[in-house]
Amino acid sequence: MTISAPARSVLITGCSSGIGYTCAQGLARRGWRVIAAARQTADVARLQAEGLTAVQLDLDDPDSIAAAVAATLTITGGTLDALFNNGAYGLPGAVEDLSRAALRAQLETNLLGTHDLTCRVIPIMRRQGHGRIVQNSSLLGLIPLPYRGAYVASKFALEGLTDTLRLELAGSGIQVCLIEPGPILSRFRENAHRAFKARIDTEHSVHREAYRLAEARLTKEGAAQPFTLPPEAVLKKVIHALEHPRPRPRYYVTFPTHLFGLLRRVLSNRAMDWVLTRISSGGAR
Repeated sequence: MTISAPARSVLITGCSSGIGYTCAQGLARRGWRVIAAARQTADVARLQAEGLTAVQLDLDDPDSIAAAVAATLTITGGTLDALFNNGAYGLPGAVEDLSRAALRAQLETNLLGTHDLTCRVIPIMRRQGHGRIVQNSSLLGLIPLPYRGAYVASKFALEGLTDTLRLELAGSGIQVCLIEPGPILSRFRENAHRAFKARIDTEHSVHREAYRLAEARLTKEGAAQPFTLPPEAVLKKVIHALEHPRPRPRYYVTFPTHLFGLLRRVLSNRAMDWVLTRISSGGAR
């Protein structure tokens, strides 16, 4: 009698659409036991109807995070092989137009909630002696762009926290990786536009004209810039990060991420500023 090994388990945040949804479906097809997390209960129900195991998880709410981890452990029998921290949103707006509350909200979701979830998962992986933590960062975790200050701050911070965590977990059996997508087809711009309308006072800003152009980009159908790839491009990197015996610390996905990863190493700050100010009308994730 042959007893098959249990399927590897992965908890993925932000699975309602885009990268998270694609990775949840793709990893499930590869035999992973996927626990797909989403903030809205309606999205959880939809994911379940599609055959995925799904839990409700709001990164802004520590109680929701605790409940999602508890539900995940019930599903897996107390273990967890991998965590893909994908849930995040963008808040466009000039730095001087960001209220304290707006910046706090951006960091709460993109950084603090992710950190909270990660810290709850690490002890589980330590007990097992193995685990993978994959953080979905951004091209804007490598470079800044005008009018992306809140998102840039959250992703720069995530990069630094993740690099530190990788050093601290060396020898524990827990591998830590960063994914840096660049422009990917998703609902990211739609969600960013919603946050922008709620948080930025455009009428009383000196940046009114720039905001008009930004809104045109945010509401454009389809790809808003060249070299945009489908979310399956991220899935390919996530598979490597989760399954390869020696995963890379960083995975660049799109051409802009490869390009600016190189340029930030070879250009002076002034030269880099010149380049970035001239592409600021584009968008990046």
